[in-house]
Amino acid sequence: MAGSKTRYDVLVIGGGNAALCAAISARREGASVLVLEAADAFWRGGNTRHTRNMRCAHDSATEILTGPYTEEEFFEDLLRVTKGKTDEDLARHMIHESKEMLTWIAEQGVRWQPSLGGTLSLGRTNSFFLGGGRAMLNALYDTAERLGVEIRYEAEVTELEIEDGMFLSATIGRENPVTVRAGALVAAAGGFESNIEWLKQYWGEAAENFLIRGTRNNKGTILKLLLDKGVQEVGDPTQCHAVAIDARAPKYDGGIITRLDCVVFGIVVNNRCERFYDEGEDIWPKRYAIWGRLVAAQPDQIAYIIFDASSLKLFMPSLFPPITAATIPELAAKLELDPAALENTINAFNAAVQPGTFDDKILDDCRTEGLMPPKSHWARRIETAPFYAYPVRPGITFTYLGTRVNRDARMLMNTGKPSANMFAAGEIMAGNVLGEGYAAGIGMTIGAVFGRIAGREAARNARN
Repeated sequence: MAGSKTRYDVLVIGGGNAALCAAISARREGASVLVLEAADAFWRGGNTRHTRNMRCAHDSATEILTGPYTEEEFFEDLLRVTKGKTDEDLARHMIHESKEMLTWIAEQGVRWQPSLGGTLSLGRTNSFFLGGGRAMLNALYDTAERLGVEIRYEAEVTELEIEDGMFLSATIGRENPVTVRAGALVAAAGGFESNIEWLKQYWGEAAENFLIRGTRNNKGTILKLLLDKGVQEVGDPTQCHAVAIDARAPKYDGGIITRLDCVVFGIVVNNRCERFYDEGEDIWPKRYAIWGRLVAAQPDQIAYIIFDASSLKLFMPSLFPPITAATIPELAAKLELDPAALENTINAFNAAVQPGTFDDKILDDCRTEGLMPPKSHWARRIETAPFYAYPVRPGITFTYLGTRVNRDARMLMNTGKPSANMFAAGEIMAGNVLGEGYAAGIGMTIGAVFGRIAGREAARNARN
């Protein structure tokens, strides 16, 4: 293992956005910092590698954003997607601090670009990384190393020594283990979405059919160690950021290119050819992340997005091409669905569609009437050949069970008292803000904002 030093001011466990923001922040406070990344250098960064953007409050348009996005609007959007299940104080604190991130993250070498077409219409609310998540991650690593942060790869933490809420040391590796001590700990090692056995404790056998959008390394090892050592948990273990992704995606690391943004332009049926939710409930960036859980509740955790030629060029294409056919019965046969049942569902939908003016940028007046479930907006008859379909499964991005923290990102213990020297950032504590639901880009906001706070406070804690 590279590096021989065994005592640091701040130890950061994790290798993604939250961890690197914490490491840089702590180093800029003058602390000696070690980052432990369980993956090798190529696979470093966890889910950050697959991201594209970050949601930050701002008071006016900029070179990369088309208009203001106030703190109050951000908070209202968060309340809407979480249905009020959020720690309001922490959420408002994060949103306020996010206003500085557009500048701070750029100071760490990350470059922004104007939003692209077909990216959930986020030009006003979300800032996009030039080169995507991997480029953003590489910039953070370059800055951290230039500042003198030590980084060890393939450094799996197998044990944490914690006494009365105080971190003492971490054990790295199983064969020939190494012990590292530090004045403060920042846990930024993600959730447990890649641990299928843990998911099955809450989802049952259905979890076997889940696809994991991000890294296979997020097994929740650090989260479990912390909870077992008396850190207070937060969040519902069945809640997660889960979207509908192409069923042909790999089990792990399919990333953002397997996500499908076309739900609002067609209908979604299960393997019984039944619709099961309003595909046009709201603007897509605010509701796209509900579809993973919806599909997870369907028989065999599979569903199919059906649309026609009029919608083919309205969304950003994904990695896999759609399945296509000249007729609905032919399409059903290719999907191994009952042709008569699918045709009946589409005929009933078409009969319920009301006249309206289609506009995918607003909540338009294209709707159904007398149909359950309804389609509230963007409802157009599916009648223009060829016809298209995407098979979809639940794609889990990250889980919401995590460690409870305060405004300083300091973990709280089961006693109700703050830890003496342990902090958390990113997905491992996202459940403080995300009780359920998701809005595009907010995971990166949680990681960057609380990473910066955690690193700063850990450094000050270690120094004092």
